[in-house]
Amino acid sequence: MGQNQSTADEEVELAEIQGLYTAFMNKCPSGALHLHEFRSLFGVPSSSVEESLYMELIFRSFDTNRDNVIDFMEFVAAVHLVLRGKLEDRLKWSFKVYDRDGNGKLDRQEVKHIVKIIYKINQNNTGMTPNEVCDKLFELVDENQDGQISLSEFMEGAQRNEWIMNILKLDVNASGWFKEHWRRTL
Repeated sequence: MGQNQSTADEEVELAEIQGLYTAFMNKCPSGALHLHEFRSLFGVPSSSVEESLYMELIFRSFDTNRDNVIDFMEFVAAVHLVLRGKLEDRLKWSFKVYDRDGNGKLDRQEVKHIVKIIYKINQNNTGMTPNEVCDKLFELVDENQDGQISLSEFMEGAQRNEWIMNILKLDVNASGWFKEHWRRTL
């Protein structure tokens, strides 16, 4: 019985992947999803500077081989992360998005940059400026007070404090965007 359930789960996943592949190839016959197509798929107008910047950061984080396109395998990995990823994986991905220079540490400029974009997209009404949010994050998360946030500090801080989690996990409804703008093409 357990074996049948496992086979059924695998078939559902295979059917989903086949549907994604068909939709992906319909949208990207070359097999490569470029940044402008990525923005278009998610309904981000070219006039929206903040959303365009955010989508570029997201695009770059999914372009794992840094060839400036997202191939089908990178796309499937991105969809899986956005729709089904574990919290730990989503936090690691968020860290990667924040870490613009890729050095494995977050400085105040990197954190402030993302917080400003998220604030503009969400029109955040926390009563705090992006600078104040950044200062509070560093106060609560930078345990060794070296002016940088490591991945472990990032993960631990997010998991111990709900306010920090909400700021750090980059939840600007990426799964909602996907469901609304991509799934309708399946």
